[in-house]
Amino acid sequence: MSDLLPLFLNLTGRRVVLVGGGRVAGAKLSQLVAAGARVRVVAPEISPAIAAQTGPHVELSERAFVPADLDEAWLVVAAATPAVNREVAEAAEVRRLFVNAVDDPANASAFLSGVVRRDGVTIAISTSGDAPALTALVREAVDALLPRDLARWVDMARKARIVWRREAVPMDERKPLLLRALNARYENARLKPRAPKERRAPKTVEREASAERVPWLNAPEDTWL
Repeated sequence: MSDLLPLFLNLTGRRVVLVGGGRVAGAKLSQLVAAGARVRVVAPEISPAIAAQTGPHVELSERAFVPADLDEAWLVVAAATPAVNREVAEAAEVRRLFVNAVDDPANASAFLSGVVRRDGVTIAISTSGDAPALTALVREAVDALLPRDLARWVDMARKARIVWRREAVPMDERKPLLLRALNARYENARLKPRAPKERRAPKTVEREASAERVPWLNAPEDTWL
């Protein structure tokens, strides 16, 4: 398989067809509803967990899949048996629709990823559907590496972007400027004087300084990706 193109979709108000009515389909339904999609669920048997998620943006069709179910869809999620997933993939191919076939790479043309969402930042990790357990482990590792004050990073970047656009700062100059501003934030925090009455053991001071430091932030600017 060639390299995948990472892509974030705006599904708000758009039709997504979910084929399958079991536990896995229920988890996918929750994700799609959270993304604002209008979801049509198609399956001969629909679990109570899925039925409990019915609402203005969820339509249930308790029957076998037919190709016409994909009419007006923007995306298809197949969480059924391999045979049904293959049928869905064939119908989607004719309509030029992307299919996420859960744990079934052979019938998939789109892959949902492990996602880290924090403070307005979204990071997606994929192994092209070949190693979902590894995807989960990498997601947890990335989440652990993110700074605790990421919301402050986002706020600084948004405010800086307003200034850069107003002053017509070239795109290739913006990343180094932001990097220096973020580094300055940590340097200022480290040098900030403490009140005389605060007496802390050296070990405590060392732990706090380590917690504030983001080592990889200090990499050369041209390698900070």
